[in-house]
Amino acid sequence: MIEFLTVNDDDPALAHSPMVRAIGKTFAYIAENGPIGLTPSMAFKRVFVHWAAAEFDWPRLSEAELFSVNKVLNEMDFWPLMDIHDTLIALKIGRHYKGSFRLTKAGQSLVGYPGRLFGIITPFYLFEFDHQRFARMPERPLGNWDIFLNVLNVEAENGITGRDIDRVFYGIHAKAQYNRDLASLYAQVLRPLIWTGLLAEHRDKGDWIEEAVFTKTPLWHAALRLDTDDIVKPAMRH
Repeated sequence: MIEFLTVNDDDPALAHSPMVRAIGKTFAYIAENGPIGLTPSMAFKRVFVHWAAAEFDWPRLSEAELFSVNKVLNEMDFWPLMDIHDTLIALKIGRHYKGSFRLTKAGQSLVGYPGRLFGIITPFYLFEFDHQRFARMPERPLGNWDIFLNVLNVEAENGITGRDIDRVFYGIHAKAQYNRDLASLYAQVLRPLIWTGLLAEHRDKGDWIEEAVFTKTPLWHAALRLDTDDIVKPAMRH
């Protein structure tokens, strides 16, 4: 069973969530500059995308990294911003109106309440959002969120490499299949957990997913109650 706990708005663990930080900055941008302009295809205009790339300082997608492969940035060049945009629209936190993106009344009620925001966006983003659109491997990873979270609850307590995550979930297999399984798991499970702030990813520049180390953040412990907590907590006390 997966149970999300209420996270207080002043909990410092919320600082680990790239999505909460980015949405909070987006709220502040709208308060200062007014609604965000949209292109004819209903994407954010470049002026905001460029601002977001600099201000969000997204893990492994910094402004410098984004501009190293793009002369200008459209929304589709900054994947997390696309996900945030779609999430805010789907949850009716924001809406499109007369060529601009603006907050709804529900969205305005979340300004200054990052804990409440986290509690609304995270279950949706993890469990209902389509994470396959940026996946190199279109297959869904074997397993379900109850399995993924409960296993990671134990295995990532002290850090675990991508290689060992793959071994725990799928055993030892040929490298080609290993790469497919891990790539799918990363795009549709690990990366959403990182972007919501429940997991942290540690890897040097150039490292592959297999060599990355994944650890639970303080937000994991603050936000989740899982069946395997009884296994983890006695180990934590020692």
